[in-house]
Formats: sequence, structure tokens, C-alpha cells
Amino acid sequence: MALLAPSPRALRVRETAAAALPHSSATAACSTVGGGAARRALWLWDNGGGTGTGRRKEHRERVRPEAYCWDVSRPVEMEEIDSIEKLDDALRWSVENNQPVVIDWMAGWCRKCIYLMPRMEKMAGEYPEVRFYFIDVNKVPQGVVKRGNVTRMPTIQLWKDGEWKAEVIGGHKACLVMDEVREMIENNK
Repeated sequence: MALLAPSPRALRVRETAAAALPHSSATAACSTVGGGAARRALWLWDNGGGTGTGRRKEHRERVRPEAYCWDVSRPVEMEEIDSIEKLDDALRWSVENNQPVVIDWMAGWCRKCIYLMPRMEKMAGEYPEVRFYFIDVNKVPQGVVKRGNVTRMPTIQLWKDGEWKAEVIGGHKACLVMDEVREMIENNK
């Protein structure tokens, strides 16, 4: 979700120390801005749509960050599946824990696949209850690719209870692909 404002002058982003935040839920929403030990949270200050004269107003209203802050979860490195045994283990985990598994079928030569990989890793941080894997179709036996019934890259599949439930074929804009994958996960939790 992007930061949207009624006009460029209506909202300004201010950084404050995470320790100064009054609500712990606000810290969680923006806890990784700046990264590492220098974590900062974003606060938005509403100047009431001022004229932009450059004068500072003393009485500004502070807006809660979860209303305007995008997700800044930490990326989680996805595990690679490189054999039929590892694929079976991932699907077995899904059955035993009654949780979905997301598999990103990609190829090292596919620019779109490589572009989507860090976005998928970030999404893995958003859904800690879901396991994310990737399979490079050029590095696995053909039987693994046939089991997934994959013909185009990138293909992002959701498996639950050992069965294929849904897939997104990512040949279009990355933001739209990510929205479709989020919707796929939400519908199959």
C-alpha cells in the first residue's frame, strides 16, 4: 500500500525514535524502517492543508502510522527445493500442520522470475504461518516440474494438505502479481 496524501503539502513524514512511540502496535507496523539497531518509526504530521509558506505550526496533529504506513516486514529467505524428496517433505509439512505452502517456480534465465524473488521473500515475512519455497526448473529433474504441472515461468502455486489449490502465473506487473498472491493466500488459509 503506498503512502497517499490529499496534496503534496498536506502531509509530511517525520521520523521519531521507536522508543518514543506511545503505542506498541504502532512500533510493529513500522519497526524496520532504517533497519537494524537504528530502527525508526514513521509519524505523519497533518498541517491541515496549509499554504506551504514555510512557517512551522506549533499545533499539529499527529496521525497514527498504521493508517498510512506500508508493510515493512523483514524479508525471509525462501528455501530451495531441488529434488522430489524435498518437494514431498514440503507437502508433508503442509499436511501435518494444516498450513499452506507457497512454491515459486522460476528459472535463472527468466528476468521476471528474478525480479519477483525479493518481493516473494518480503511476502514470506508478512505470512509467518505459511512456508515459502522456490524451485529453479532448470536445476531439478523433469519429474519435479511435471508433478507441479508447470509450463510457464514464473508460476506461484499454493499447496495445502498435499494438494494443489491455486496458482498465479506472473507474466504481468509485479505489483499485480503480488496482490494476486496475497489474495490466493488469504483465500486458502
